[in-house]
Amino acid sequence: MRRLLMHSPIAIALFWIGAYLFLTTLPLFILLIYPPPGGRGFWIEFSVALGFIGLAMMVLQFVATARINRIEASYGIDILLQFHRYTSLVAFFMVLLHPVMLFIAQPETLSLLNFFTAPWRARMAVLGTLAFIALVVTTIWRKPLGIPYEPWRTSHTVLSVLAVGLGFGHAIGVGNYLGLFWKAVLWGAIALTALWLIVYVRLVKPWLMMRKPYLVEEVIPERGNVWTLALRPWGHEGFCFQPGQFAWLTLDITPLSMREHPFSMSSSGDHSERIEFGIKALGDFTNTVKDIKPGTKAYLDGPYGVFTVDRYQDAAGFVLIAGGIGITPMMSILLTAAERQDDRPYLLIYASKTWDDITFRENLEELKDKLNLTIVPVLREPPEEWMGEQGYVDKDLLARYIPKHKGSRQYFICAAPKMMDQVERALHDLDVPVTNVHMEHFNLA
Repeated sequence: MRRLLMHSPIAIALFWIGAYLFLTTLPLFILLIYPPPGGRGFWIEFSVALGFIGLAMMVLQFVATARINRIEASYGIDILLQFHRYTSLVAFFMVLLHPVMLFIAQPETLSLLNFFTAPWRARMAVLGTLAFIALVVTTIWRKPLGIPYEPWRTSHTVLSVLAVGLGFGHAIGVGNYLGLFWKAVLWGAIALTALWLIVYVRLVKPWLMMRKPYLVEEVIPERGNVWTLALRPWGHEGFCFQPGQFAWLTLDITPLSMREHPFSMSSSGDHSERIEFGIKALGDFTNTVKDIKPGTKAYLDGPYGVFTVDRYQDAAGFVLIAGGIGITPMMSILLTAAERQDDRPYLLIYASKTWDDITFRENLEELKDKLNLTIVPVLREPPEEWMGEQGYVDKDLLARYIPKHKGSRQYFICAAPKMMDQVERALHDLDVPVTNVHMEHFNLA
C-alpha cells in the first residue's frame, strides 16, 4: 500500500513541487551559513535575498522547459509552460526589486548605473537585467511586435543564457555572499546544470532524434481543411503512445534547427509502425502540409502529454468534447478504445461550423459499430433540414447529454481556448468535479 501511494500521480506531483521549493530556497539558506559581517541593514539584506531567489528561479526555468519525461508526465506540458510563464514573471520582479531596494536604501549606489565608470560586476548586473527585460518583453508581446516563432525561440534561449550567466557573474564579483570557495562551487554547479540542460535540449536530444528518422508515407485530405500526415519509422521500431498524447514534429529539415511544432496524434496509440497526425491548415507551416511529398524525412520528439484516458482505467466512461481540429486527440482515443474492445460508454460532443466541416465524419460513424459510442454533432451553421443540435456547446446542451451521476465519468475538452473556457465553466455549473475535467493548451508564448 505504501509503495502504491508513493508512486501515485498525486504523490509524484507533490514530490516535484516540494523539490522545486527546496531547490529555490536552498541556495539562500546555504548563503546564510557564515554570512558576511552585519551592519548593512534589513532592506539591503532583504534585497540581496530577493536577488538570489530570483536567480535560482531563473535557473530552474531551464528544468521546466527541458521536456524531462518524469516531470512532464506528472503535470502535462501545458501546465509546465504556464508554470514557466508565471514563475518567470515572479523571478523577473524579484530581480528588479533587488537593485531598486538597494538604490533606495543606499542612494550612493546609483552611481553604479554609469556603465563606463562602474566596476565590471556592476556592468554585468546592468547587462543581465537588460537581457532579462528583453526576454520578458519579446515573450509577452511577441505577436504584437511581429516576431516570428523560430527567431523568437532562438533569441529566447540566447537571452536566457545571458541573463543567468551575467547574474551569476555579478554575484561572484560582489563576493559578499559567495566569498567562500564552496559557496562559489555550489552556485557554479547550479549554473553548469542549466548550461547542460540547454546543450541537451538543443544538441544532444536532436542528435538522438537524427538516429531515429521517419518517412512521410502519405498525406490524406480530410474534411474541414485538415490533412492527415502519416509517418512510418525508418530503420527503427518507432514508439507507441497513450491515446490523446502529442509529439513535436520536425519536417524536411534537421532537428538541430529551431523549427519544430507540436501536434496531437490521431492514430491508434498501440501501433508504432504508423503514426498519424491530423493537421489543420491555419498558418505558415500548416498550410504547407498538403504539399509534402511521400518519402520526405521527418523527426519526432515524443510522446508527451497527460491528456489521455489511459490514466483513468477505473473510470466508468468518458465524455469527449471537441471543437474543430480538437477532434484529433479524440480520434486517437476512440480508435485505440475500439481496438482494445473497450466496452465502456463514450460520449463525443463535436462542435463544428458546418456539416461538411466535421473532420473524420465517416471514420467516426464506423466506430459506432465497434464501441458504445454516442456522437452529438453541434453545428453553428446547420443546413435547413438539420434536426440535431446547433449553436454552441453551453450549459443547457451539456445538461441534456452528460450522465446523471456526473462524477462517474472523466471529461476531456479539446477546442479553441474560448470554447474550452466556456465548456469548463458550464461543467463547473453542472457540478462536475473539477478533478474529472481535463484540458490541454498549446499557447507556447
